[in-house]
Amino acid sequence: MRLYRLNPPHLQKEFTPHFLTFTTKFHWVLPPEARDIVLSRCFHDHRRIYELYVAVVMPDHVHIILTPLIDHSRGEIFSLVRIMQSIKGASAGAINQMLNRTGAVWQEESFDHALRPSEGLDAKVTYVLQDPVRKGLARDWHEYRWAWRREEQVAIEMLWVG
Repeated sequence: MRLYRLNPPHLQKEFTPHFLTFTTKFHWVLPPEARDIVLSRCFHDHRRIYELYVAVVMPDHVHIILTPLIDHSRGEIFSLVRIMQSIKGASAGAINQMLNRTGAVWQEESFDHALRPSEGLDAKVTYVLQDPVRKGLARDWHEYRWAWRREEQVAIEMLWVG
């Protein structure tokens, strides 16, 4: 377990899925092309520095659930700080370049929560996928362009349904 200092301090548990949310600076609404960039950055390091289960890019915030993987070169788990810096930093740079602007895209802080076994990963994934539906942006999460779910979960669900 690793504690890292932000406001308030955050707790990272090893080998545990984490639910993360980060918001645009001043709740700026990302244009569609910017949301494409963010979603691409969310799954860019999937299976390299984290196992990504779900990512949903809303107009002014992002939800992801992931489990940090082991950094074999350092012999430790990739930190949530490093993961968030990678996603937020790369997406902000690309968004600013695309829109010919400067300045912060993301709020400095983010929300993170290590999932407890009692919460259930599938339930949290479903919760994240339903955010665009709850906000009236889509009737079904499958219709929402900026929602991504790990394919293995789809195959598992199809086995249960079929």
